[in-house]
Amino acid sequence: MFSQTTEYALRAAVWLAQNTGSPQTTAQVGEATKVPISYLSKVLQSLGRAGIVRAVRGLHGGFELVHSPELVSILDIVNVVDPIRRIKSCPLNLQSHSKQLCPLHKKMDQALAVVEESFRTTTLADVLRPGSEQRPLCEMLHSIAEVSA
Repeated sequence: MFSQTTEYALRAAVWLAQNTGSPQTTAQVGEATKVPISYLSKVLQSLGRAGIVRAVRGLHGGFELVHSPELVSILDIVNVVDPIRRIKSCPLNLQSHSKQLCPLHKKMDQALAVVEESFRTTTLADVLRPGSEQRPLCEMLHSIAEVSA
């Protein structure tokens, strides 16, 4: 349902949210999230143009979130890389459906609306909140890397 670019952007954003205050290089983000560096660079550039991340120059530079994880929704990230495409008119361009969607496309749009609202109301901080039974993938990968080292 979601593109690989969306998945990669969300992994990168979660990783940066976990490392607030410590800019992360593309190599660090790529290694931690298992996202290919060349692809990740493009994703981070897109997030940068949208004002979600910024590049920090210098010896301890890298990428960081512009705002705190509490202010960045999952939808903010999704909308940058692959926005949810709501169904506003008949995809078949049928004249008989010009005034309202048929039951099938109406139901599909309702499902998209639920996903969109869920992403709008979920922040990066929510995903990282302690007490969850499962930790985000990025945190798990980081823990595995520490044990392996």
